[in-house]
This record gives sequence, C-alpha cells and structure tokens, in this order.
Amino acid sequence: MDGIDKKILNIIQKEFPVAAEPFKVIAERVGITEDEVLERISKLKQEGIIRRIGAVFDSRKMGFVSTLCTARVPEEKLKAFVEAVNSYAGVTHNYRRNHEYNVWFTFIAPDEETLEKFLAEIRDRTGVIDIISMPAVRTFKIDASFEL
Repeated sequence: MDGIDKKILNIIQKEFPVAAEPFKVIAERVGITEDEVLERISKLKQEGIIRRIGAVFDSRKMGFVSTLCTARVPEEKLKAFVEAVNSYAGVTHNYRRNHEYNVWFTFIAPDEETLEKFLAEIRDRTGVIDIISMPAVRTFKIDASFEL
C-alpha cells in the first residue's frame, strides 16, 4: 500500500463524492486515472483491506432500534448459532469472545417488537436461551475512521 492508496482510502472513508462518476472525482483529487483508482480499490478489496464501500446511517434518527447482545453458547451449538444470527439482515457485527458469554452481536430492527421477535426466533431455532440484550442508553462513538 503506497501513498496514493492511502489518499484513496482517506477519501473513501470520509469524503466519498456524491457525484455521477465518484471514482473519476477521486482520480482527479489524487492525480491518477479513473481506471487506476478502480484497479487500486479492487486490489485493496482482494487483499481484505477494504471490506465494503457504503454509507453509514444513524439508525436511531431513522426510527430504528438497536441492541448489543451477548449469548452463552455451548461449543457444540456454536456453528448453528452463528449461522442463525447471521441469517438476519439487521445483524451488523457478530464475534466470538473468550468468556462465559462467548458470542456477541449487534442487531438493528425497525422497532422493539420486531427486535424481540427476532431474538425469540434465534432462541427457538438454536436452543440457546441465555441471550442478553443490552440496548444503548447513551452513544459515545458516532464515527470510526482512520487517517492514513
């Protein structure tokens, strides 16, 4: 990853152009061609440096509810539990921790009722009943970006 890649990543993170040809705008800003920008982005994606390019919305302002959940999942149920959780479009993160409560995930839903329904479905589908839902009371981190 060179200086141009870093410039491209900074633009993508913080100032993605809202334009008919956004990659052309990026190219002009970093001093290379649009094709070169697309090639570099493709390479960074193949290398796993870029996972996705997309907008970040404030789900609360859009009327959605969210929660951080943790679950105590026996090893023999882990694979099925993770697959069940990941099958829901509202799951934004799902990761394992070395702790009694070993699976943590975040869930966004249109309303409290839907969120509770989905968590009940996960309990029913997996047999894992020890799932704790911890909705945010106060937001401390709004944006995460990394100056390169």
